[in-house]
Amino acid sequence: MSRHRNVRGYNYDEDFEDDDVYGQSVEDDYCISPSTAAQFIYSRRDKPATFAEPLEEEYGYEGTDDTADYFTSGHQLTEVDRARLNSCLDQMREILAESIPEQAMVQALLDSKFDVQKALDLVLSQGSKQNVKTKNKDAVNLAKNTKGKTRDSESARMESEIVPKITKMTVSGKKQSMGFEVPCAIAEENGHTNTPQKGLLPEDADVASGVLEAVSKSTLSSQVVQVSEEQNTVPTPAKKSSKAKPQIDVKAELEKRQGGKQLLNLVVIGHVDAGKSTLMGHLLYLLGNVNKRTMHKYEQESKKAGKASFAYAWVLDETGEERERGVTMDVGMTKFETKTKVITLMDAPGHKDFIPNMITGAAQADVAILVVDASRGEFEAGFETGGQTREHGLLVRSLGVTQLAVAVNKMDQVNWQQERFQEITSKLGQFLKQAGFKESDVAYIPTSGLGGENLVTRSQSSDLTQWYKGKCLLEQIDSFRPPQRSVDKPFRLCVADVFKDQGSGFCVTGKIEAGYIQVGERLLAMPPNETCTAKGITLHDEPVDWAAAGDHVSLTLTGMDIIKINVGCVFCDPKEPIKVCTRFRARVLIFNIEIPITKGFPVLLHYQTVSEPATITRLLSVLHKSTGEVTKKKPKFLTKGQNALIELQTQRPVALELYKDFKELGRFMLRYSGSTIAAGVVTEIKE
Repeated sequence: MSRHRNVRGYNYDEDFEDDDVYGQSVEDDYCISPSTAAQFIYSRRDKPATFAEPLEEEYGYEGTDDTADYFTSGHQLTEVDRARLNSCLDQMREILAESIPEQAMVQALLDSKFDVQKALDLVLSQGSKQNVKTKNKDAVNLAKNTKGKTRDSESARMESEIVPKITKMTVSGKKQSMGFEVPCAIAEENGHTNTPQKGLLPEDADVASGVLEAVSKSTLSSQVVQVSEEQNTVPTPAKKSSKAKPQIDVKAELEKRQGGKQLLNLVVIGHVDAGKSTLMGHLLYLLGNVNKRTMHKYEQESKKAGKASFAYAWVLDETGEERERGVTMDVGMTKFETKTKVITLMDAPGHKDFIPNMITGAAQADVAILVVDASRGEFEAGFETGGQTREHGLLVRSLGVTQLAVAVNKMDQVNWQQERFQEITSKLGQFLKQAGFKESDVAYIPTSGLGGENLVTRSQSSDLTQWYKGKCLLEQIDSFRPPQRSVDKPFRLCVADVFKDQGSGFCVTGKIEAGYIQVGERLLAMPPNETCTAKGITLHDEPVDWAAAGDHVSLTLTGMDIIKINVGCVFCDPKEPIKVCTRFRARVLIFNIEIPITKGFPVLLHYQTVSEPATITRLLSVLHKSTGEVTKKKPKFLTKGQNALIELQTQRPVALELYKDFKELGRFMLRYSGSTIAAGVVTEIKE
């Protein structure tokens, strides 16, 4: 037990000084996260000025003694007189509510020698508005009828002070009218009086003075009517939001958001050690997204670790293992802005062991940057068989990326030679054309990631400027065309990550593929077939009220167990759910494979963020590449370059859509023993 704290003889006083709060962490002042605190803890500072009320009213305390002392400091009052003053003040408050300042009421009582009737006449005759004047004179007559019942009224006032005050406090700090008023109204019928409603809007001052109807014990019906009127004056936010849901014009709102800038999802791909992370890390630093202090820290740390040239890569490679090994392992995500666009940047891993992660990143992208190493031998290693340059190019094209920028990196190592640049572009151009990219959609840019040449501004290096007059990398990113967003379709979101957050519920992250979502909406998760509520939406680390197709969001969900959700689930609109199946038919294009595909061939199905073991159960037909006509029915096997119709069976249910309905959710990849063998689209879903 010696290594544990000696509990018996421990002096706890040493741990907690005067300013420490017992039971809280010593390191920080919060026992909950700041975001949770902002959401749930009421602060007087955040309260709008129009609702500002005295502290006594806020928390149900009556500070009449102090206020009377304050206003009567000029008069010498005995204890008896002070008691009479407080008693008369209470009666006047019941009738006048807050339409008259306390100072005026005290002065009137002193002038009239504690006669409530005279004081009321005095107060009302002193230049208050005409409508307040007439209504309160009616109240004087009513008050004469209730003169003998002050004791009952005081006890009722104490009850109604305490009970409604507790029930009317809401999280936001604004008081709301609740159904509690009706029982109080019934209590009045038995001889009690009700306090006037506090916390009304300023324009409802005449309503506040009109609450005198409640003081007169006329009829229960009039009181119930008055309660319903009050409930109308203080709007309930829940009803408002439910009405507002269909009214949101997403397309118009999208144009307004981010100052009119368009959203673009960009993935960076290429062979391992081509310099992807360094290139994008330096770009972010030059754009000012990484401050100098942080960059200096990375430089010092990378020098200590013996990896001085990796300083810029550490901007995107944040985990210890990635920094230690010097390779990206997971998709790093960040955001930056250009002149006309807001870019969500995804830095994909280049190592072939992490291709499943790269597919997840590429599936969420609209456009891509293919980074190739210009140094001798390195480009060839990445481009020949076994290299990732070819595979990554095929993968992004199969996943629907049509626009590509090729960053020919490390050009400073070959002294910015034009011949080397042209050699690389001719080899790549031929391959990318075969992969299905149009020549007009591919741009080639010579860069240096470590030196920062030709990234944000056009290079000033004379070796480059004498033969290259094109765009720099940032200008090329800015000139990409944003794709059409499927905002009109039903809501779909593929889960990329699930984690527990502080507070209730849990968080899921992913890209919204179609439709839009608002806070408070019900969602259906498939395949688990469970419903939940979206309590909060976060876009680029900022809370928002809504998000639409193309946004990478984090949703806070309640009403569901975190165990039932895993990566690859799809959240959808409960009215129009996504289809779930274990058997489906698809049209596939076979890549370069060494062994032919036969019936019963085991594959790994990569679809959005899912990787699921599957089996090819039937080979239905071989199709013509360009026309799609059937050239051969029921083939025995499939070889490289063929286009075919097949049937797949998965081990567990997967949520899929037909390619013709949802292009984003109808694409998938097939891999076998560490290499991609085919890309396909879903044509038919079997129940």
